[in-house]
Amino acid sequence: MTKPLASRIAVVTGASRGIGRATALALARAGAHVVAVARTQGGLEELDDEIRKDGGAATLVPLNLTDFDGIARLGAALHERHGKIDILVGNAGVAGPSSPLGHIELKPWNDVMAVNVTANFQLVRCMEPLLKQSDAGRAVFVTSGAANKAPAYVGPYAASKAALEALVRVWAEETASTRMRVNLFNPGPIRTRMRATMFPGEDPATLDTPEQVAEFIVPMCEPGWDATGKFYDFKTRTLMSFRPPA
Repeated sequence: MTKPLASRIAVVTGASRGIGRATALALARAGAHVVAVARTQGGLEELDDEIRKDGGAATLVPLNLTDFDGIARLGAALHERHGKIDILVGNAGVAGPSSPLGHIELKPWNDVMAVNVTANFQLVRCMEPLLKQSDAGRAVFVTSGAANKAPAYVGPYAASKAALEALVRVWAEETASTRMRVNLFNPGPIRTRMRATMFPGEDPATLDTPEQVAEFIVPMCEPGWDATGKFYDFKTRTLMSFRPPA
């Protein structure tokens, strides 16, 4: 039986752990060739082992997304090798400091914005021409309820996710008349290392897993997915055209 993503090229950022890793594995199982982007070479190699074990294939890209020229080089390399991409999953993100705004220095603020916002802007710039070469280009960006709820002590993270949401919505509007589909995905509280650093007292056994989340991201990457400019909330299993209430 033909797999739903057979012969499709999927770029996944933050692919070495958490939601990114689970999504990369799920996309590969669905037949996609995964271009796995992450800072950690060892994590990428472990991911590659898992993908190969399942009979899939991947290209490993050790890259810090604050290397904006590196993102441009990746786009050029993908153009030369494949001439297109079919899927972009913008998952990579950092939590940043957990402190009152007045106690946060400018550098950690800029560090969060560089990964959570500017890197995704550069991905949009560099991957859009490749997605437009696909017969059904799909882009999914991972956001957070913090963008809307604006909880205390996570200002850089909340602000960066709000900015990401605006960026993705603009891109969805700009590409609405094309074959591309651009959407947001809010996983909610998930059992990841980043969640543990932000909420150290939380019992991880009470949280859903990255693997459960990936099951819902993959359909948004398939050619048959037609919605664009939407917000999928994993907790409520709801697809919306606006951010959910706090």
